[in-house]
Amino acid sequence: MTLLANAYKGKRVLLTGHTGFKGSWLAGWLQLLGAKVVGLALDPPTDPSHFAAAGLVSGMSDLRIDVRDRAAVRNAIVYAQPDFIFHLAAQSLVRRSHVEPIETWETNVMGTLNVLEALRVLERPCAAVLITSDKCYDNVEWVWGYRETDALGGPDPYSASKGAAELAIRSYIKSYFPKASSRIRIASARAGNVIGGGDWAADRIVPDCVRAWSASQEVELRNPLATRPWQHVLEPLSGYLNLAVGLTQRSELHGEPFNFGPPAEQNHSVLELVQQMAWHWDRVRWRDVSQGVPGPYESGLLKLNCDKALHHLRWYAVMGFEEAVRMTAEWYRVYYQDPAQTAATTTAQIAAYTARARERGLAWAR
Repeated sequence: MTLLANAYKGKRVLLTGHTGFKGSWLAGWLQLLGAKVVGLALDPPTDPSHFAAAGLVSGMSDLRIDVRDRAAVRNAIVYAQPDFIFHLAAQSLVRRSHVEPIETWETNVMGTLNVLEALRVLERPCAAVLITSDKCYDNVEWVWGYRETDALGGPDPYSASKGAAELAIRSYIKSYFPKASSRIRIASARAGNVIGGGDWAADRIVPDCVRAWSASQEVELRNPLATRPWQHVLEPLSGYLNLAVGLTQRSELHGEPFNFGPPAEQNHSVLELVQQMAWHWDRVRWRDVSQGVPGPYESGLLKLNCDKALHHLRWYAVMGFEEAVRMTAEWYRVYYQDPAQTAATTTAQIAAYTARARERGLAWAR
């Protein structure tokens, strides 16, 4: 049994956004760790979805609640009486934020505030990890990684809303959850771009590829030279799980933000990601449309510095770029060839990632 299993077995965990891509992977992992999971989310944002394909609803309490509904969020958290909270519910698409800016701000800022308000009335110890985004930083596209102390903000509604959510978290901690005496301990987490099986969101490069290639179509690359800190979805989730346990044991982590991402040298372009995916898929085609497709601003370069997570949590990414892409492609191949094996594939990949972390010496995997 790993240290994480010891920490979560039998514990009550409230997870917002459990029907989404990252949230569903976290829900599955928590179930394997023996946690009693209560999910709070809207219906899965896509069809198909990882949440449905992996059959995750059978192992948890599934509450379909809009995180913007303050009373419902408060009632759910009071009902759950959680030992841990992971807040992932969000409007997570940059391009959609330009079309639906009010929805984006309401979900990402007011949704976070609703969780914080509910924590104010929770009369028991609880460790809460509130997830924002690596795009919360005011990205001026410099070549070194952003640290947790760098300026927040962003030019697009999504990035700006995530920066604002970080400010709201900081304000509530200082105002209502003083470090010396609070039963509630809170940290925020900012993760780099994630890939992995079961993501079918619009305007994301891996879902765009598998949708096109599974139908023997060509995928269009809007911004092939843009670079991102790509990592498998299980990497930051291991950071979130590790951070939450750390909050229960070390009061100095309360109120702190943390980056979770791959080493700086693992930044790769969109084109490099597509080329790596092509090694694991048949009949692949793509076309550069960056000069002919108008669209909203998208940053070209983004890097994270994750030294703080290494120093305080002994956390670091354990999978290389090629390994992360291979695992992602394998999940989709199983889904399209034998959907009945999807749940088993999710379980097997969590086990494989844990074994990899153990090989690399991460404390939580022992």
